[in-house]
Amino acid sequence: MPRLILASLLLLAAGLARAGTSPRRAAAMSKLGFMRGVWAGEAKGVERDGKPYTVWQTERMGPLLGGDVVVVEGRGYKEDGSTAFNAFGVISWDERADKYEFRSYAQGYAGTFDFKPTSDGYVWEIPAGEAVLRYTATVKDGRWREIGERVVQGKTVQFFEMNLKRVGDTDWPLGTPVPPTAGR
Repeated sequence: MPRLILASLLLLAAGLARAGTSPRRAAAMSKLGFMRGVWAGEAKGVERDGKPYTVWQTERMGPLLGGDVVVVEGRGYKEDGSTAFNAFGVISWDERADKYEFRSYAQGYAGTFDFKPTSDGYVWEIPAGEAVLRYTATVKDGRWREIGERVVQGKTVQFFEMNLKRVGDTDWPLGTPVPPTAGR
């Protein structure tokens, strides 16, 4: 009996792998097309110790896995060219839960958060004890403005703002995949 169950699970997994993207997933992920590209501009904020900072921020976003996910890489550069900030994220659609998820890796932290597209951008939040860190973006006409706010007991304080301009296209990952028949 356990072998029959295992065989059934393997067949189901193989069938799902061949099935590809569902129409619902494809429709959900297509709503994120406005994010695709390379973006650059100024970002400024306040560090945890209260010290202000300014960096040259770049964001690169594009589809992967046939459009099943959108990958995001953000980098903030100091005036001397060194990297002050580097983050990586993956946005996906959870069809069973009927919602987007944002898996984020930054500054030694990682987590999975709700991601909510809006009519002209998105909102995502990080629970942080008694506080919530809320990021709200507006993306239109080749401009991307995002603010970060800390919300504690109904009190909201902005700690981050970036204003980027779309500067180019990107495919993710860079380069062209080598077809399986190449070199044979």
